[in-house]
Amino acid sequence: MKKTFLFLLISSFLFVSLSCQKEADQENSDTNNPQIDWTLAANSSSQALINQFWNADGKYFNTNNNGDNSFQYWPQAHALDVLIDAYERTNDQTYRNYFDQWFEGVKIKNGNTFQNDYYDDMEWNALAILRAYDVTKDEKFKTAALQIWEYIKLGWNENAGGGITWKKGMEYSKNACSNGPACILAARLYQEFGDESNKEWALKIYNWEKSTLFNANNGIVYDNINSETGKIQEWIFTYNEGTFIGSAVELFKIFNEKAYLNDAVLAADYTISTLVDNSILKSEGTGDGGLFKGIFIRYFTQLIQQNRLDATAKKRYLQFIKHNAETLWNEGTYKPSTLFGPNWRVSPGPTTGLTEQLSGCMLMEAAAMLNNKGLL
Repeated sequence: MKKTFLFLLISSFLFVSLSCQKEADQENSDTNNPQIDWTLAANSSSQALINQFWNADGKYFNTNNNGDNSFQYWPQAHALDVLIDAYERTNDQTYRNYFDQWFEGVKIKNGNTFQNDYYDDMEWNALAILRAYDVTKDEKFKTAALQIWEYIKLGWNENAGGGITWKKGMEYSKNACSNGPACILAARLYQEFGDESNKEWALKIYNWEKSTLFNANNGIVYDNINSETGKIQEWIFTYNEGTFIGSAVELFKIFNEKAYLNDAVLAADYTISTLVDNSILKSEGTGDGGLFKGIFIRYFTQLIQQNRLDATAKKRYLQFIKHNAETLWNEGTYKPSTLFGPNWRVSPGPTTGLTEQLSGCMLMEAAAMLNNKGLL
């Protein structure tokens, strides 16, 4: 009975996904009406994530859609984020139905716990689980998010003046990827539950990252500092820029101080002017790198929605989002399956990885959400 229901559910999702793809393409195929229907494009994208990557037996998302059913912990958080994006946008219970399955399957695959050796991976999952609580008010999500946060705080030490380490056993490595998301998490926990200590954690983490890894002259967020050597690794990735933007936005929402917004704008301006290929966010490869620019898009989109953002900057940012989304949909999408690759100008063909798919989904969901708000 369960297998029959599952088959019907997947079949109906596949039918809807293909139908949405055709309708969105029809909107865009008329040369007299080049407008893309962003709602249909986002529906098609997020449904393809389920159709092509969901592992119904294990209750998690596969590493790719070409037979690799292995489990990778940190992308699971971003897959849940996309499902929540789609649920918030559509109020379609079908997306909500996956939250509980995801929670069970990911926890089991991670050793029946959400605790992990990588602090950044725990942070991503705590952020997604906190969002699940926010939209459902299911206490199990709240309990899990708070429990993971307790693990994360253990990663703080005074090496290099503070900061949360990247990985257990590597206490000398203080990374942007383990501090930006931690700041966002602490700030959101404070806003959700009112615990003043979490506001202090958010400030402490932000101030450390800004003073250690952020270049206030140009908006660059450096990757990490090795506390044993004092060397700053000057790798530059879109997701580190994105989580710094997200941290600044969350603190702006708490304190309403324009200085935080200015920090976010500086990082955003650097990213969209430099980490691009002809105004399109550059490819950062597959695997982990496939997720980087989707993460940037998520927090960049939140910056766009701040009411004290300069009107000129908001207009530029919306144009950037729209140009990237149009390019991905018209040039970088494999149709009718709605698959995305690492290069948003090039269709990946019939196979792609979970991380690359997620970045494309995040962009399509952002475009649809902004369009629904009358901004795009």
